[in-house]
Amino acid sequence: MTDHFARHRRMLDDAVTALHARAFWTPFPEVPSGRIYGDTARADGEAAFRALVGRDFALPGHPERRRLGAEVSPWGDSLRIAYPAADAPVLIAAAQAAAEALAAAGVETRVGACLEILARLNRISFLLGHATMHTTGQAFAMAFQAGGPHAQDRGLEAVAVAWTEMTRFADTARWEKPQGKAAPLVIDKHWTLVPAGLSLAIGCNTFPTWNSYPGIFASLATGNPVIVKPHPAAILPLALTVQVAREVLAESGLPADAVLLAVDEPDAPITKQLATDPAVRLIDYTGSSAFGGWLRENARQAQIFTEEAGVNGVIIAATDDFDGMCANLAFSLSLYSGQMCTAPQNLYVPAAGIDTEQGHKSFDQVADGLAQAIDALLADPKQAAGICGAIANPATLDRAANARDQGRVIRDGTPLLLAVDADAPVAQAECFGPVAFLIPCADADDGIARAARLAATKGAITAALYDTDEARIRRAAQAFARVGVNLSVNLTGAIYVNQSAAFSDFHVTGANPAGNACLTDTAFVATRFRRVMWRRPATV
Repeated sequence: MTDHFARHRRMLDDAVTALHARAFWTPFPEVPSGRIYGDTARADGEAAFRALVGRDFALPGHPERRRLGAEVSPWGDSLRIAYPAADAPVLIAAAQAAAEALAAAGVETRVGACLEILARLNRISFLLGHATMHTTGQAFAMAFQAGGPHAQDRGLEAVAVAWTEMTRFADTARWEKPQGKAAPLVIDKHWTLVPAGLSLAIGCNTFPTWNSYPGIFASLATGNPVIVKPHPAAILPLALTVQVAREVLAESGLPADAVLLAVDEPDAPITKQLATDPAVRLIDYTGSSAFGGWLRENARQAQIFTEEAGVNGVIIAATDDFDGMCANLAFSLSLYSGQMCTAPQNLYVPAAGIDTEQGHKSFDQVADGLAQAIDALLADPKQAAGICGAIANPATLDRAANARDQGRVIRDGTPLLLAVDADAPVAQAECFGPVAFLIPCADADDGIARAARLAATKGAITAALYDTDEARIRRAAQAFARVGVNLSVNLTGAIYVNQSAAFSDFHVTGANPAGNACLTDTAFVATRFRRVMWRRPATV
């Protein structure tokens, strides 16, 4: 049995340090460079991906009744990969059979296995990049980062939190209470970490690894077998993850079935059957609020950690860098065609316009500045493809088409910019995809109030403010804090409101309807296990 914990102890210690410092740190470089990953890494990764297309996917020893898989790349090709599939009761039984050995393994053994899984996933980041690209529609550079190193960062962050929480207190103690002239009371106490139960990770189409790794690794590190349920359109990135995890678990002397893949088809889903099984006690879910609500209503035996829909707002009150503001927002609106939970949607601009270093700008001039910035950013087709990627789901295109007639078109195409009234129904809920609304408001404070109110009722993950008034900036920070939304102020450079950095940014707060969990705070991890004591009078 390999001592993976000792091999990766330095990385774990550094991760814990970064976790508390919240400064920049990563052991997984985000640049897809041959100088970092090896001269042949790019070619090897693409070749490995091509070798999977049209084949049976190998998961030795995995429960299997049939083969399923009908992924079609948003870039145009059918993947024709057939994955082992089993019925929900079979997967539940296999996970339950693995539970005792996983729980009995020491904390170091489980954490060491998780660290080794992440290290091996990092080594196949180019393969994961192609797998992510051809299931989500992200352009390769983004798919490499989001599907590989950035997802691995989030997984490691969860492991670091798990390690911190599991080792926070002593596991044994001698309790001695003085009794005056009588002999003291002496009790030996022992605490056992008891996992919550089976864990179900429900993946999404757009960011299958980035959104799923925190829950997968938090559960596995704390001793809970994990059933990984990918979106039917984005199986491969999570199937590769399960493949690596099962190999490492076996090497570590742990049951491979502590991580299982649950593959289904859109017309024959098994998610509800898995989610409502009494043995499933943890559910991690990213997706629509409709299904999140269904889970809360029907999977009451489980703790549910969700990231759901939200309406992210931007208030443009004033700026001392109009061109920089427009360029920054243009990129934020265009990136992955708005298919990000952090993408801005509602842009509030005072109806009377704003003050800038270029002079006063009317509402229409602000709108025109944004449209021109997007046009300039996407003028080169190759660059546009690299930024916008492809649309992952036809329903997203339909949503954008339906929105088009509900406002005044400022910019057509991807992304679509529409001017709408503040109370327009189309802007009162998430319109996921390449659509944004420019909304006139009475003044900046009115825009802040509207965006915050919508966040409180419909949810929001991000908010942005452009302003030169420090007092108003402080008021905005307080307003968004009260409704649990992370605020970015005056971003004009190469940092965008869409971005969320592991070990520094807490992604989602869990404090509004956009999600009830935070990646990755202690609450996300600590309730995945319990401490149980046994004690007896000391004999020595």
